[in-house]
Amino acid sequence: MKEIVLRITGMTCGSCARTAERVLSGTPGVEEARVDLGRGIAIVNGSVAPSSLIDAVTAAGYGASVADATKAQEGPES
Repeated sequence: MKEIVLRITGMTCGSCARTAERVLSGTPGVEEARVDLGRGIAIVNGSVAPSSLIDAVTAAGYGASVADATKAQEGPES
């Protein structure tokens, strides 16, 4: 199992974060998905290709890209 950090754009509220978390959690191979609205990231654990996660988030109407884990821990740039 590996950890993938995604930068998610387009989330504006808690409902957005819950939607992103739901679609990520429903992606085959995902064991756990957590979305942090304030930092604009998702942390996903499982055996899944990052492209599958990006496709799921994009289909839900948000933007997504693989984030550098170090920068994700620090939060968005000021």
